[in-house]
This record gives sequence, structure tokens and C-alpha cells, in this order.
Amino acid sequence: MILKYIPLDEGMMIMDEAIVKAKKIIEGYPETKFSGEEYQRCVYFMCTYHSSNEKTMQLYEKFRNSLEESIFSTVLPTLVNKQGANLLREFVVIWSNYKLMARWLCRFFEYLDRFFIPQHIELESLNGISFSCFRDLVFKKLYCRLIEAALTLINQEREGQQIDCVLLKNVLDIFVEISDYKGANYYEDFERIMLTEISGYYSRLASEWLLYDSSAEYVQKVFWCLNREKQRARQYLHPDTEIKIVQVVRYHLLDQIANKLMEKRQAENSGMVTDYQWYCNACECTYLLQVLLVVFGEAILLDHLVGLELEVSGSWSIIIRRNIVEMCWHVPSRGKFFNITRRMALDANGKFSTYMLNLF
Repeated sequence: MILKYIPLDEGMMIMDEAIVKAKKIIEGYPETKFSGEEYQRCVYFMCTYHSSNEKTMQLYEKFRNSLEESIFSTVLPTLVNKQGANLLREFVVIWSNYKLMARWLCRFFEYLDRFFIPQHIELESLNGISFSCFRDLVFKKLYCRLIEAALTLINQEREGQQIDCVLLKNVLDIFVEISDYKGANYYEDFERIMLTEISGYYSRLASEWLLYDSSAEYVQKVFWCLNREKQRARQYLHPDTEIKIVQVVRYHLLDQIANKLMEKRQAENSGMVTDYQWYCNACECTYLLQVLLVVFGEAILLDHLVGLELEVSGSWSIIIRRNIVEMCWHVPSRGKFFNITRRMALDANGKFSTYMLNLF
């Protein structure tokens, strides 16, 4: 049982003991099952008995110093020589352990947060010190390397390699978490760099595909890339980032080269879409439908729909018919397609489905 009167030197020794226990967490030891009440009382009695602000400020500085010492003695040596995925993996573990250690220290020094700091508005909260120490001494120093490692993983997956998507998501979540606390938006900085890389990547692909692929193959690849980028974004990026990525990909693969794509189609002797199943699926995307209309022309689309109509029977999936109807509904001169799509809307029993009736 700690007495109410605690000499300052003795109290500091008790708190040194508490700090050593907390540091075990960041060093990788299992979380120690100890009570913080003893150390909370120690800080309380030291602050109330030694009532001068100078003595209490020493405890405040001791809290900050304990965090900085942990960073310089354990965190930075652990991360400084790591690269790539290993750096990201260690960074996630260190951040988790650091937060747990800081949480215990905040509990030990709780009196400062509750009574001392509110009386001195110029002082940062204990939780704020925990974040700012890690941000300024660790995160800022490693930020460029973390971005490089994260972008390397993203590019590897884009090229077809298997990566640890959970690890990547955890790292980017830390970017957001640290950004949320009174600092620069590190995730937005990462996002801007990533979008720049994506722009260069798809600009190069557009040039290659225009040179070596037919217009039909080009559109099919665009559709595939858009789907893959959406899936990739949903796995580990912020929801708002997905929209930005799709806009960048569409701009470089479609908007920027629309005239060249049309010229390529006009120069081809043939190039009509023959894969009807892919055709139906692709046309679920109104944006891509508009590109198909530009590339192939309405007359060719009409010819294919006439041919496709002749093959439609009661055994055809109503979903496939629905896709065709939806596609035709977006064609500017949709009146031309009314008779065809009307018959395609019939289900196996020869009746209009409610969904199809709503379309018309």
C-alpha cells in the first residue's frame, strides 16, 4: 500500500518501474497483467502533496520522455533496415504495440489528463503526445519508404502477382488514423502519388493496345481493367478512392483516345463483336455501351441484335435477355430496337416480366 506522502525521488523510481513494465509490450513481450491503480495513486499523491506546478510538470515531461525513449531504443532500430513488405509488416505490428503501451502509460499518468492539463490549455493531452511522438519521430521519417513499399505491392498485384491485401489495408488504415489527429492528410498524399502512377501505367497500355489489338479487343480489355481496378480498390483502399481510380482509368483508356479508337475501327475491314455472351455482360455498363456505339456504329449493333433475336428461344436466361433490353434502352434511336427488344423481353411462358414492362 502506497502512503500518501511520497518523496519526489521515490515516486519517480516507482514510475520508472511502471514505464519499464509498459515498455515490455513494445518490445514484443505478451501484455503483462498488472493493475495500473498503484501507479495512478502514486502520480496522484505526488501531484497533490508536491503542489507546485514545477513538480507536476516533471511528471508530464517524464511521460513524453518515456515515449521518446521507447521510439529511439526499440521502434526505429526495428524498422530502420526493413524494406518492402517486411517493412510494412513490422510497421503494423510496432504501431499496434506502441498504441497498447501508450494506453497503459496514459492510464498511469491519468491524473495529469484529468486535472493538470485542463488548467494549462497550452499543454497537449497525453493521448495527443502519444500520437505526435510517433508521427514526428517515426511516421514522417519512414513515410516515403512506406509509400514506396505500398505502391510496389499494388503494382505487383496489378501485374498478376499474389500479395497480402490485408497487410496493405492495415497500413493504409494507419495512414488515415494518423492523418485524423491534427496533422497533414497522409492518405491523400499517398492517393495523389498512386493516381499519378496509375495515369502513367494506363497511358502506356492505351498506346500499346491501340497498336497491337483490334478495336473490339481494346474495348474488352478496358472493361476487364475497370472491373479489376474496382475490385482492387474495394479490397484495401478508401471508398472514395475507387471513384477517382475509375475516372483516371476511363480518361486514359477511353476519353483521351476516343477519336483514335474510332479511326482504328473505320480502318478495319472487320471487327464486329461475335462473342454475344461477353457482349451482353459488357453492355450492363452504360458508359461502355456508348463507346461501343462510337466504335461499331448503330447499324452494326442493329444487325447483330437481329441475328441474336433469331437465336433466342424459351431456354435463354431471362437475365441475358434483360441485359440486351437494358442495353438497347440506352441507344439514342431506341425506337429502331423496340420490336426486337419487345420479343426478347418475353419469358419462357411467353409473358412479359414485370421488370421488362417497367422498362417500356
